[in-house]
Amino acid sequence: MNQRKTYQALRVLVCVTGIFLTACTNNIKDIPDYGKRQVSIEEGRQIESYYSMGAKVKAKLTAPYMLRHIQDSTYIEFPKSLHVDFYNDSMKVESKLDAMYGKYREYEHKVFLKDSVISINILKGDTLHCDELWWDQSTQKFYTDKKVRINTKDKVIYGTGLEAASNFSWYVILHPTGALLAPDNGLPK
Repeated sequence: MNQRKTYQALRVLVCVTGIFLTACTNNIKDIPDYGKRQVSIEEGRQIESYYSMGAKVKAKLTAPYMLRHIQDSTYIEFPKSLHVDFYNDSMKVESKLDAMYGKYREYEHKVFLKDSVISINILKGDTLHCDELWWDQSTQKFYTDKKVRINTKDKVIYGTGLEAASNFSWYVILHPTGALLAPDNGLPK
C-alpha cells in the first residue's frame, strides 16, 4: 500500500512538473528589451503657465493642449497653438506672441515656434510675422534664419534672419530685402 501511494505521489509530481515545464516556455523574440528606456507622455488641456526670473513674472503662456515627452531629452509640445504675454517689471503686458505650434526643450532652455508665428510689441505697435522662430530663455532673445516681415506704423520691412529682444523692443534683420527708408543725406542720425 505504501508503494502504491509513493507511485501516485510520483505520478502527480511528474504531471505537475511537466505542466510547469511546458507552460513556462519563452521565445526570445517575445521578451522585451528591458535595457531600453520607455518613453512616457503626459497630456494636459487648458494650460496656463507662468515664467518668472529673479522673483518677477516675465511671461504667461496659455495653450489648449500640451504633451510632455519624458525621455533622455525631455521636451514639451504644444501641437494645437499657444499664446504668450510678456510682462514688464510693472506687470503690464508689453508684447504678445502667437504660434500654431511650439516645442520647449527643457534641458536646452529653448523654445521652437512654427506655423503662423506673430509677435506684437504693444507700446510701439510693431508686428513680426514669420514661419519659424526660436526663443532662447537664457539670453531672452528671439532668433530665426527664415524669412521675416515686420509691420511698423509707417512701413513694412522684409528680410531673412532676425535677432530680437523677447519683448520685441528692439530687433535686427540680418539680411533685409526690398526698398528701405534712408535719411536724405544717406547717413543715419
